[in-house]
Amino acid sequence: MKRSEFLSLVQLRRQSAMVRPLAALDPYSGPWTDREAGHLLKRLQFGTTAAAVRNAKVQGLAQTLEGLLQVDPMPNPPLNVYSTPQLPDPDVAFGTTFVNAPINAALPLEYYQARIDAFKAWWVGNLLRQKGTIVEKMTLFWHNHFAVEAGVVGYAQASHQYYALLRQNCLGNFKSLTKKITLDPAMLRYLNGYLNSKTAPDENYARELQELFTIGKGPDSAYTEDDVKAAARVLTGYRINPFVVPLSYVFDFTQHDTGNKTFSAFYNNRVITGKPLNQGEQELDELIDMIFSTVEVARHICRKLYRFFVYYEIDDWVEQNVIRPLADLLIQNNFEVRPILITLFGSAHFFEERTLNCVIKSPLDYAVGMCREFSIAFPEPVDDNGLRSQYIAWGGVASLSAYQGLNLGDPPLVAGWQAWYQQPQFHEIWINADSLANKNRMAENITSPNGLEFLGVRFKIDPIVLTRQLSNPYDAAKLVEDAVALLYNYPLSAASYTYFKNNLVTGFPNDSYWGVAWNAFESNPSDPSARSVVETRLNALYREILSQAEYHLC
Repeated sequence: MKRSEFLSLVQLRRQSAMVRPLAALDPYSGPWTDREAGHLLKRLQFGTTAAAVRNAKVQGLAQTLEGLLQVDPMPNPPLNVYSTPQLPDPDVAFGTTFVNAPINAALPLEYYQARIDAFKAWWVGNLLRQKGTIVEKMTLFWHNHFAVEAGVVGYAQASHQYYALLRQNCLGNFKSLTKKITLDPAMLRYLNGYLNSKTAPDENYARELQELFTIGKGPDSAYTEDDVKAAARVLTGYRINPFVVPLSYVFDFTQHDTGNKTFSAFYNNRVITGKPLNQGEQELDELIDMIFSTVEVARHICRKLYRFFVYYEIDDWVEQNVIRPLADLLIQNNFEVRPILITLFGSAHFFEERTLNCVIKSPLDYAVGMCREFSIAFPEPVDDNGLRSQYIAWGGVASLSAYQGLNLGDPPLVAGWQAWYQQPQFHEIWINADSLANKNRMAENITSPNGLEFLGVRFKIDPIVLTRQLSNPYDAAKLVEDAVALLYNYPLSAASYTYFKNNLVTGFPNDSYWGVAWNAFESNPSDPSARSVVETRLNALYREILSQAEYHLC
């Protein structure tokens, strides 16, 4: 399928259901079927499974949403899987974590990159093994919002610490998270905060704090260039302390501008009085309070959440009926994020027809989602080689995502990935001639007898694992219907179902012979001939399903 044909399908899908609910944020009270449950799970996680959809359907919307909006424990830290007896890491033994290693200026340069690569692979491993919560998806949201590049930060210890900060606060308070981000060593390094001094104010972070992280560039955003300069003066004196574990900031009052900082009418001509010595740190709290007193902060973050989880287009109706009420709710809850997520994801608007199957999957949604939907097996660390293989496998999925435009840990710009902000294409950026071809090759290879190989580790779908999760694998028509429901979450025409079914029954006298073949396999799973019959046909079926445009939509 050509890119133009693919994108035209997306537009047709959006135009097919233009009716809007009268009260967008009223609690959803419509049908709760596999489709609604699958929509919720796929938007809030990276892919889903047939078992998870069934469980959500039984639990109902309220209980499912309550479970999704929990913060599960922090995963065990990433490990040294890169050193060898010939080239050991001088600070960290193989199989132990490097996140608490001291900052060693003499460390060979290749180990800086090796640790970053291990961190990225480990992060993808967390996505693949995600619990039944929104945590990993929300962590990616904040990583895109408060973007830092691991390659620029340079220290994997700082990148892991930053990930932990985002993950642990992903459902918490936006205002307090903003302050923590301001002082985090990764951000201090990334946007030059550690260089900001009274004699040479650096405006980098002060600008992005307002333009990207809080106020935004919405219709009522009217902060000035002088506001950027004044904020930069408030932020002078913060430095990175490399001698503690975990890394931290230190306030050097000798480098802090103690003069008064005057802001524009947008901030009600607020004056932050300069303070001496360590009292200068109090100015940051005043700056954050001042910024968050504007309504645009709440509206900006609600727009970002909407574009990430619902749809990129925010027309006047969405602005008035979804964004502004959510922003008011956020302010009423003192910038606690969880209440507005409950409202948005449990709303009539989130489940209206035009919000379903209208978003092009991000590369992570595509790659990680496929692995989870098909329960692809990954190496287990029973020994050193197994541990290396596990990280190589996780790194392979990270590489697949990076090839398609989303290099986890290294967004291209401080604004994050263009697909979540770049007008007018937005999510269409994920699809181009190269990325579409790469995805189709991935679908073809991963369903082939030899699978997809990456640095000696092989990825391969076992089609029987997914098929056994479906409600009636013996019935060819029902099997196809269930597989499409899980993998597309979208009803197809009768002709489309027939087309897919032919991959199972072509060459058989009639459809019932599929049931005979499946029964023969289930009666004797160790029989290679019986397995080959069903495996070959199932691979052909799933290859066709994965290669169609509908699989790229969520």
